[in-house]
Amino acid sequence: MTLSDLPAINASFNATSAVFISLGWWLIRRGHWRPHIACMIAAIVSSTFFLTGYVVYHVQVGEKSSGYHGLIAWFYFPMLISHILLAFVTLPLVIVTLVPVFQRRWDRHRRLGKWTMPIWLYVSVTGVLVYLMLYQWFPPASLALHR
Repeated sequence: MTLSDLPAINASFNATSAVFISLGWWLIRRGHWRPHIACMIAAIVSSTFFLTGYVVYHVQVGEKSSGYHGLIAWFYFPMLISHILLAFVTLPLVIVTLVPVFQRRWDRHRRLGKWTMPIWLYVSVTGVLVYLMLYQWFPPASLALHR
């Protein structure tokens, strides 16, 4: 594995998180709390691996400007901006949602989870879309030179 493999690996962790977040939500809506717990633990672990890989990659490589313009930029930049802003909110929100679990405050966990789940899911899904646009579907010339 090389440093250039990390964006794809990170996107895989984001996709895995999205699957487990969705499945965990589906399970708890049907009253299956034990499998819900397993899914949410898997989502947290996957998101932690993503965050670690993301930090390692960007400390080494720095931030890459996409260089997009035209129609692609109209889709990419609003998605990227919303992804980044909500990503900053997600980590503290997940932690704040998790604390009541250890206190057995299910009502509080449920109230916070109604906000946390869609935001966390959005960040995970848009993270995968950002990766696909930037590295697979429409790689800008500035990134093509680094491949």
